[in-house]
Amino acid sequence: MRDTGRTRLALSLALIVALALIAVDYENGSSGVVRGVRGTAGSVFGGIERSVSIVTSPIGRFVGGGLSGSDASVQTAALRRRLAVLRAELSEARLSKADSQQLKRLLALAGAGSYRVVAASVIAFGQGYQQTIALNVGSSDGVRAQQTVLNGDGLVGKVISVSKGTCTVLLATDASSVVGIRLAPGGEVGWVTGQGSSRTGPGLLKLSVLDPAAVLRPGEQLVTAASVKDRPFVPGVPVGVISAVRNKAGALTAQAFVRPYVSFGTLDVVAVVIAPPKRNPRFSVLPPKPAPKPPPAPSVSPPAPASPTPSGAPPRQGH
Repeated sequence: MRDTGRTRLALSLALIVALALIAVDYENGSSGVVRGVRGTAGSVFGGIERSVSIVTSPIGRFVGGGLSGSDASVQTAALRRRLAVLRAELSEARLSKADSQQLKRLLALAGAGSYRVVAASVIAFGQGYQQTIALNVGSSDGVRAQQTVLNGDGLVGKVISVSKGTCTVLLATDASSVVGIRLAPGGEVGWVTGQGSSRTGPGLLKLSVLDPAAVLRPGEQLVTAASVKDRPFVPGVPVGVISAVRNKAGALTAQAFVRPYVSFGTLDVVAVVIAPPKRNPRFSVLPPKPAPKPPPAPSVSPPAPASPTPSGAPPRQGH
């Protein structure tokens, strides 16, 4: 469990409410089990009972003083509901090992690009005609519409609507998504569009480059190009790598298909960029380009063994 202020606060409140529940039950005798045990405990554990009474009596007088019968039951039920809420908050404040690793990668990418971000969790996937996700951050956290969303691997999408505590993100794979890009290392300008559920494969993006004479090659990497005033996209966020080139006769632009760095089907920990970098990071945030695989060594057949000749017999001569 990560030792955060939120975790410590939730744990402290949960302990206080749990003690209050014990105190109310003990003070008012509202539990049959407490009444049954009290007599035996008084004779066997008298000293301990008095010590517990010293600790719980002030709490009991505070939360249950003056209450009896149904009033005490109502107060106890309210405290139990509050304890359930606090336990849920405490569970939410705990990050699994996988979440912790995702957050670590996310912060590393944001630091490399000098992006000021607000970390968030995916709380829902869109069920409509658009490919969207909902996050647990909103305007109260500094989130605004038309801001970049990323994770530890690269570009996720852009914010399209915001409430006080949540926001909706349009994924880069949606058919209506258009993202300006630059190719590394030459800096050619183009754009990628989402394919939605396409025959070309799940999650692939379609790349178009302004220069029709540009030579596109599989394995080339892409980053976001800066939008006007850095909205909706800040510069330098890794987008993906060219997986296949499509040469279409008469096309005005060079085209290819791009495999995103982000796995959109397993999104969990993401971040909203609430302030762009002061300087364009260009290609500094890209992951290392995978080394090309060496070609397989040609197979060499061993020479055929020479036919043996009888001992002492001269080899036959051709005529």
